[in-house]
Amino acid sequence: MSAQNSEGITTLLEAEKEASKIVQKAREYRTKRVREARDEAKKEIEAYRAQKEAEFKKFESEHSQGNKQAEEEADKEAEAKIKEIKEAGKKSQDNVVKDLLSAVFDIKPEPASD
Repeated sequence: MSAQNSEGITTLLEAEKEASKIVQKAREYRTKRVREARDEAKKEIEAYRAQKEAEFKKFESEHSQGNKQAEEEADKEAEAKIKEIKEAGKKSQDNVVKDLLSAVFDIKPEPASD
C-alpha cells in the first residue's frame, strides 16, 4: 500500500505542478491582454483627440473669419472718427487758444457779494 500511496502522492504533486503552470500561463495571458487593451485604448483616445482637434480648428477657422471682418470694419470706423475729431480740433484750435488766452489775460475783477 505504501507504493500506491507514494504513487498517488506523486500523481497529486504532478497534478499540482501542472495546475500551477496553467494558472501561471493564465496570469501571463491576462497581463498581456491588459497591456494590449491599454495600448488599444491609447490609440483610440489619440485618434479621437486628433479628430476633435481637427473639428475645432475647422470650426475656429470658419468663425474667426467673421470676427476678422468685424474687427476690420470697427477699425475703419474708429480711424474715420479719430480723423473727424482731429479735423474738428484743427478747425477750432485757433478759437480755443484765443478764448483761453483772453480768459487768462483779460481779467475783470468783480467785488464779492456777501
